[in-house]
Amino acid sequence: MHNNFIGRNLFDLDDYSPEEIQTILEATKVMKEINKRDYKKLPTLKGKTVCTLFFENSTRTLMSFELAADRLSADLVRFSANVSSLSKGESLQDTVYTIDAMGIDLYVIRHSYPGSPQLVHKYTKKPVMNAGDGSHAHPTQALLDMFSIWERLGTLKGLKVTYVGDIAHSRVVRSNLVGMKKMGAEITVCGPKTLMPGHMEEVYGCRVEYDLKTALKDADVVMGLRMQLERQAEGLFPSLEEYSKLFTLSKDTMKYAKKDALVLHPGPMNRGIEILPEIADSSHSVILEQVTNGVAVRMALLFLMLGGKM
Repeated sequence: MHNNFIGRNLFDLDDYSPEEIQTILEATKVMKEINKRDYKKLPTLKGKTVCTLFFENSTRTLMSFELAADRLSADLVRFSANVSSLSKGESLQDTVYTIDAMGIDLYVIRHSYPGSPQLVHKYTKKPVMNAGDGSHAHPTQALLDMFSIWERLGTLKGLKVTYVGDIAHSRVVRSNLVGMKKMGAEITVCGPKTLMPGHMEEVYGCRVEYDLKTALKDADVVMGLRMQLERQAEGLFPSLEEYSKLFTLSKDTMKYAKKDALVLHPGPMNRGIEILPEIADSSHSVILEQVTNGVAVRMALLFLMLGGKM
């Protein structure tokens, strides 16, 4: 099979066709099988070096990238902004030039500013993978969400998928909308009007609802989004109590979705605010599977982008 992923960037899913997304999902399935083995390591990327440039705190994304690189036998360099020469005034351009000179083969970047992966790409000829840039995009999270659904339901085409919560500030939902729409899903977004960007229908081809029960009607998949508590200071909604009354995923509200609807959440969860334990821990929840699948999807991406061979 010709691998047309080698050397490409992953800024978001806009630049990937449905067929290419399907290839990533199929490769993730193989990597997940490897992760079930007693010995979870392959020599396929031996000699390659991956650099994680994380300018924002992260637990699951950073750890899953590190595990993914390690399990494919790539060398890993971790860059931390607060202990680097950036804190002494060095520019990002010179930082990338310096790291590049050490023989890096691929960069993974997380940053609070949208467009940071594209900026890093200006200073290196090596591929750059976006691990979250501001409120813009989080394509690897979207791919693991899509894999979690595809693995359980066997398809993404024609599914009714509802996203609930802070749509305005969620980079997860933006990448999900792009990817799921490409794969033929019917998308509904729901949340407070103050946390809903304008023109969602025109930009993403999705349906916008402000009533949770209407949004959940006959949904095959429901994803709760993290209520970003730091946004409370901006006065975008009256209180968490009011938010939870109107938008919490609970037994009472989930009864409007299909009986066997899958429940996802990208984490970290605010239990009792965007989702109740009775739903987060139910048999329909794949929230922990999303974490498991995060390692596999990042293994698949590193494998494809660095030209790994089985």
